[in-house]
Amino acid sequence: MTNSRFPHLTAGLAWGAAALLVSVAVPLPAAAQTSPADARPAVAPSAVDATAGWLRLGHLSPDTKSVDVRVSAVRGGSTLFELDGVGYGDVSTYQELPAGSYTVSMVPAGSSGSDVPVISETVTVDAGTATTVAAYGPTDDLQVRAFDDDLSQPAAGSARIRLIQASTITPEVDVTTAQGDPIAKDAKAGSATGYAEIPAGDWTLDLTGKGVQDSADVSVAAGSVTTLFVLDTSSGGLTILPILDSASVGDVPDGGVDTGGGYLAHAEADGTAPAKQVREAL
Repeated sequence: MTNSRFPHLTAGLAWGAAALLVSVAVPLPAAAQTSPADARPAVAPSAVDATAGWLRLGHLSPDTKSVDVRVSAVRGGSTLFELDGVGYGDVSTYQELPAGSYTVSMVPAGSSGSDVPVISETVTVDAGTATTVAAYGPTDDLQVRAFDDDLSQPAAGSARIRLIQASTITPEVDVTTAQGDPIAKDAKAGSATGYAEIPAGDWTLDLTGKGVQDSADVSVAAGSVTTLFVLDTSSGGLTILPILDSASVGDVPDGGVDTGGGYLAHAEADGTAPAKQVREAL
């Protein structure tokens, strides 16, 4: 992938202490930090049901074929919504759900409702929160994990990002800007970093793992919150799939890309970098 020249990172990175699962080196200047009391909610209370939360689903297992996903209420067992033909790298948009417990089941694409799930997990949706539930790892060790999504407002002119490491070809990955500024260090498979604030704009990120390295270009808009998913490529390399969590605080969460075929199918068909188009998938 061709690297681009972008402005050097001039503001540091601040990671959420409670959610920090990998180490980083550069603190955010005190003037730019946001305390929990200053953080605005991800969704304007007047815009949505105050008793509801938000859930989105991701398929991050490179050797697991396309699946159909069903989300059912634990109490009563009724199916709330379904996604068909979800492929590797697909991340759905957020779905609003009443606060409660739900079963997320994945079955081979085209299966009947009575087929045994490839994997099934119970997740809890809390009121006023957003959650990403992702299946990751190789098929013979497939796992599901729920990640808490923090859509708090970034500082003026900045964007908030975090990294979810879902590569299966390296146990850990380091991510830096092209100029050498650290984004994440020793990020383990299945882990998520806390969120960092960076100046809005275009960035080239270098990825380094055990015996593998690559780079990816990402663009983040002012006021946005983005998750960067580290994925495998079909050629045995690494790439970053940027998924917009929220375009601006106060709006409903945005979410992901179209399901059906998966990231690799879409990217290789048109020769593009990771998909950036965000639109309704449900």
